[in-house]
Amino acid sequence: MTRGRATPPVPADGRDGASAPSMPKLTLAALALLVAGLGVVSGVRRSHRRLPPPMPAKSVDLDRYMGRWYEFARYDNRFERHDEGVTADYSLRPDGLVRIVNAGRVGSPGGPLRWAEARARVVPGSGNAKLKVSFFGPFFVGNYWVLDHAEDYAWSIVGERSRRYLWILTRMPIPTPDLRTVLIGRVRSLGYDTAILHLTQQPPG
Repeated sequence: MTRGRATPPVPADGRDGASAPSMPKLTLAALALLVAGLGVVSGVRRSHRRLPPPMPAKSVDLDRYMGRWYEFARYDNRFERHDEGVTADYSLRPDGLVRIVNAGRVGSPGGPLRWAEARARVVPGSGNAKLKVSFFGPFFVGNYWVLDHAEDYAWSIVGERSRRYLWILTRMPIPTPDLRTVLIGRVRSLGYDTAILHLTQQPPG
């Protein structure tokens, strides 16, 4: 893990993180918060090979998708392991790309902050539901697929073709019990194993 700037970029809610001391910035592999990574158990990998790639259920209005998302649950992975209080902030850049700032707290919602900034471009012909992400340099290599989302953009389910990685995002830090049930049922219907979901701890909203 490399050292980062003393403060992270300003997220969508305007907080600048100035109260935090030096914060570790994740390495290229660790930047896989919402893109890809390693570390899902081999049994899950084998079972997922028998399933076809999940496909996005609908197109995405990028303007409405922008803003802050809270991670409700994920398939745990090596580089996000032990992270709680995870958020993702999205904004449109002047060059047409999407700016992404991922942040998480190590061990608990009040733990040390670590963060990563990336940019993403839409895959042509995907209805804005598939993006390619780059954290360093000119190469867009990470897959970010919006598999489903609420009509009012209150929640989003993110994955990629291998089914090894899954994130469930909501606009509220702690979704209601009814919404939790709906989201877990939806990912189950998409062919994901809900028994291995990590339910992310979030501070009260």
